[in-house]
Amino acid sequence: MPLFPANKILVVEDEQAISNLLVKFLANKGYEVIAASDGRSCLKLFNSFVPDLIILDLNLPDVSGFQLCQQLQNSSDVCILILSGLDDTRDKIKGFRQGADDYLTKPFDLEELAYRVEAILRRANKNPQLPSDQCLIFPQLTVDPSMREVTINEEKVHFTSLEFDILYLLASGPNQTWSRLELLNKIWGTEYTGDMRLVDVHVGQIRRKIQSRSTEAPMIETVRGIGYRFRTN
Repeated sequence: MPLFPANKILVVEDEQAISNLLVKFLANKGYEVIAASDGRSCLKLFNSFVPDLIILDLNLPDVSGFQLCQQLQNSSDVCILILSGLDDTRDKIKGFRQGADDYLTKPFDLEELAYRVEAILRRANKNPQLPSDQCLIFPQLTVDPSMREVTINEEKVHFTSLEFDILYLLASGPNQTWSRLELLNKIWGTEYTGDMRLVDVHVGQIRRKIQSRSTEAPMIETVRGIGYRFRTN
């Protein structure tokens, strides 16, 4: 059974056999699940169904899955798990850059998929492992967990759900060094088993959003051979 019974999942997959398998399997796990076979129907169902998580195939008949992922993330906080036959490192990194929370390649194990889904939703449902709801205020940067908003140089800037969690965790411990695995385990609230490059790509996205708007805000610094820290001095 899912951690949060009301969680809704939208499966976007053009192969009918895989789509039917996923819908049946996840419904048996207790989720509310519907399916779309292309980008257009995905966007229509997204607005009416309002899913908590989208399982997204990249090879859709009418649009690139990468493009659809970016479009969804630019306009919402929905979690996205890419499920694709594309196993190249460049494809995985591109998926993370477009805002994906995780990336699983075909062929896949259904129980591993269920584990990844549960882990994503655990984090999205206000992971208790993260710091509390204290608003963090720095020069030209405010991170507000109650509204899940980031303000940079007086401009509210959209961050994906995972980007926000990474930024908030790092900013909650200024000048503290975190390894990639420590960050991911803390954010996901369990032992992370996915691609470690996930954190590198999302940290890069966070940096670009901050640096393009402010030269005075604190910055996420790479600690060579270890990980990252939120530098304030």
